[in-house]
Amino acid sequence: MSGFLKGAANAPNRLLTSRDEGRVMFLGVAASDKIIGYVIDRDNPISSVIARLIDTNSAGVFTEIFIGETNLRELLLKLAEIYRKGWIDSKRLNSNGNAVPCNAPNCGGYTLEAELGVTPNGYPLPDYLDFEIKQYGVNNFESMKPLSPLTLMTPEPTGGYYVDMGVEAFVRKYGYTDKMGRPDRLNFGGIHTIGKRTDITGLTLNLKGYNSVKGNFDPDNGGIVLEDDQGRIAALWNFSSLMEHWTIKHARAGYIPSMARTELAKQYSYGPIISLGLGTDFKLFLDAIAVGHIYYDPGIKVENISSDHPKTKRRSQFRIRISSLYTLYRSWQEYNLAVL
Repeated sequence: MSGFLKGAANAPNRLLTSRDEGRVMFLGVAASDKIIGYVIDRDNPISSVIARLIDTNSAGVFTEIFIGETNLRELLLKLAEIYRKGWIDSKRLNSNGNAVPCNAPNCGGYTLEAELGVTPNGYPLPDYLDFEIKQYGVNNFESMKPLSPLTLMTPEPTGGYYVDMGVEAFVRKYGYTDKMGRPDRLNFGGIHTIGKRTDITGLTLNLKGYNSVKGNFDPDNGGIVLEDDQGRIAALWNFSSLMEHWTIKHARAGYIPSMARTELAKQYSYGPIISLGLGTDFKLFLDAIAVGHIYYDPGIKVENISSDHPKTKRRSQFRIRISSLYTLYRSWQEYNLAVL
C-alpha cells in the first residue's frame, strides 16, 4: 500500500510501517469501481466495533463484513414491486441499457435483470445491491415445483486434455453422435456426479486435493477433474480460479421463482416466496460436490465435423437441485413478497 501512497498528502505512514498489533485496514469498492483504502490502529474506537462485527465470512486473507441491512430491505422491496406487476413482457437490457424484446430460452433471468436495471455482462460480480440474483422456473406458485435444476456457474476448464488439445479434439475423443440424429454433429453431455462413471462419456467426476474428513482442501494444487478409466485427466478446473469466482459472486444470493406464459405474448411473473442465502465459502461448494448435490452437466457440441471448419459451442456448467441450495449458505431465509 505504501507504494500507492507515495507522495500522497496525509498518508498514514506510521500505521503502514509499524508492526503494531490490532491495526485494521479497510478496502472498499465504490459504485464507480474506485477502490478506497483506510487504515486505523487498535486504539481507534472503530476497531472495537469492527471486532464485534467480524464473523467467519472470509475471502482469502480478508474478512468480509456484511453491513447490508439497508441493501437487504431495498432488495426485498424492489422484488416485491416486481412481484406486484404480475405478467411482464419478456425483455433484456442491451449494452446501452435500453430494454429490447427477448426470445431466448433463458429470458426469465434476463427479464428479471432488466426490471432490476442490470445489464448482462461477463463480470464475475454480484448483480444487484451486492446480491447475486438467480431466477428459476416453476410450474405454479402454489406447489413451487421447479421445472429444472439451477445452473450455478459455467466456468471453462483450466487444464487437462480439454485445454491441452482444444475443445474440438476433446469432443471427438470423449463425445458421441447426436442422439436426435442430427447429422455431422458430436455432443458432449450427460450428468457427471462425484465418483460415478458416466457411461455416455466414459468419464468420472472427482475432487483432487480435497479432504472431507479433515474439512480442508489444497487451493494451489487441487481441482475438480474429469478422469477416464485409466486415470487420465480429460478436464480440470483448478480450485484457485473457482474459489475466486464463487466467493466474490455468490457470497449473498437471491433465488426467485418465475412462471412463464406465451398465450398473448412471451411473459414472465415472479415470486411471491423467494429465498436469500447469506454467507458462503468455497468449502461449502466443495462439500456439496462431494455429497452429490452439485454435479457437472455440460452442453458442448461440435457441428459440421466433416468439414474443414467445424463449429464448436462450449458450455461447461455446474448445477444443483433447488431443494439443495440451502446447503451452500450459513444463513438461508425465505421471504413472502406478498406481505411486504
